[in-house]
Amino acid sequence: MSKQPSPSHLAALDDLLEEAEQWHVNAGDEIIHAKRMGGKWRTIKWLSGSIWLLLFFGPYLRWNDRQAILWDIPNRQFHLFNITILPQDLWMLALLLLFLAIMLFAITAFSGRVWCGFLCFQTVWTDIYTWIEEKCEGTPQQRRKLDQAPMDLNKFGKKLGKHTLWMLIAIWTGISFVAWFTDVYLLWGDLFRLQLSSTAWITILLFTVCTYLLAAFMREQLCMWVCPYARIQGAMVDVTTIVPAYDFHRGEPRSRMKKGDADEHAGDCVDCNQCVAVCPTGVDIRRGQQEGCIMCALCIDACDLVMDKIGRPRGLIRYESLNGLEGKACLPVYKQPRIVITSLIMLAALLGIFYGLSSIDAIDLKVLHARQPLYVLQSDGSIQNKYTLKILNKLADDVTVKITATGPAGLKITSRQLLAVQHGTVTPTSVFVRVPRKELTVESQPIIFHIETVDSDKPFSSHRESVFIGPKR
Repeated sequence: MSKQPSPSHLAALDDLLEEAEQWHVNAGDEIIHAKRMGGKWRTIKWLSGSIWLLLFFGPYLRWNDRQAILWDIPNRQFHLFNITILPQDLWMLALLLLFLAIMLFAITAFSGRVWCGFLCFQTVWTDIYTWIEEKCEGTPQQRRKLDQAPMDLNKFGKKLGKHTLWMLIAIWTGISFVAWFTDVYLLWGDLFRLQLSSTAWITILLFTVCTYLLAAFMREQLCMWVCPYARIQGAMVDVTTIVPAYDFHRGEPRSRMKKGDADEHAGDCVDCNQCVAVCPTGVDIRRGQQEGCIMCALCIDACDLVMDKIGRPRGLIRYESLNGLEGKACLPVYKQPRIVITSLIMLAALLGIFYGLSSIDAIDLKVLHARQPLYVLQSDGSIQNKYTLKILNKLADDVTVKITATGPAGLKITSRQLLAVQHGTVTPTSVFVRVPRKELTVESQPIIFHIETVDSDKPFSSHRESVFIGPKR
């Protein structure tokens, strides 16, 4: 026999249904032509979005006659200014990815989808595309009117100019992405000579088409229906998360009152609808938090501007938690368990990265002692051990290194001590070390190998400890 829902459960269900009815989700049946207004958050949005632009310009910077930032996959090297990271150091990349992933969770737990509103690649490129659209076709009202107008020479010219600029940006995006993996100047040269590899052509074409389609046509629909983060963030936002919120206590009941009116029963919201007009996803923030809100805070700028004009205090729409709107006490950030835990994980990952970067050597040395035989008795009575030295050159150029060793008295290297080491690779070499038998007081003694560049403007060195093995005493 099924259990009947209690009256309290039915009341809660009615509340949820009523709230859902108030939501407005654009399912793609209309084009959002958002109004552009200046303000603090618009400025922050442009500055944060510029990070992507700087990253795409990164390959064009030069550093010591080399591309400053380069993922050299064929040679298995990653160049970041003076730092060269090889496959042996990729554990730092894993820590970096861990840091970024946990940071995304921490930011969402603290302030919702600010990544979507300020830093997401899709958001930034869509913002650039809509800015170009406004410059080519005019204000939102003019764009809607142009969309409804029959095709003529004026409309064709505006549409052609807009789509041409959009396509140029998409092409530049595709080329700049490929430039991260090859020398950018060689890339442009091969591009103009039509000598690019098939992989490069396919990658450029793929990024060009995706950028053009996603930023020009899908826009907010990608955030609504494709991006998984929009769903994941719902599990990380609660009543303590600080998000753009409408202060309904102060704003309601709404009125059309003007500056100087003194109706003490009316709220501060004048129902101007500017918060909806500037929203890139068409959300009405006054209806509460909705799935389409990317928390870009442009509605805050619009509302603050209106409040200034009618002589009322700012902050009717502001970054605030649900508990804050209700007047409830909120735990400080440093006392919220999920923030503390994610922050500690981020700190551990960051410390690991800093340790790796600070301890990374331009020349790395590994020493393997031969197992068969462990030692050889020479005709002069000395004991000889064989070692395999593996020298990793992380510099951009080939170098010559000198091999030396310190250990028991009378130690002597009988093999060659100068070795040419290629850049970006591991160069192995066999080294034979002899020690007079009379100097070996125990079966195993420590020995330290040293390598140092001899033909470089700036000398680099490394050392590694091993053992020298002799007969049992």
